[in-house]
Amino acid sequence: MTFYAESRNTAAEVLAGFHGLSLGALVATLMTWNAQRTTRKQLGALSDRELADIGLERADIDAVAQGRFRR
Repeated sequence: MTFYAESRNTAAEVLAGFHGLSLGALVATLMTWNAQRTTRKQLGALSDRELADIGLERADIDAVAQGRFRR
């Protein structure tokens, strides 16, 4: 059916959607995400007592992982 062939996106149209994105920005975003994920996982594995020993509460874990924790 010709309608199907006419409604498909071309490769150029798909690639145009990625205009302005760089590989470096993507890699930096993935590295930041992974560092935050690792921090959350490691702090989440600590007991409440261990967190208190380092001056944190369980509710602080996300802020610490994102680098915006202030006391």
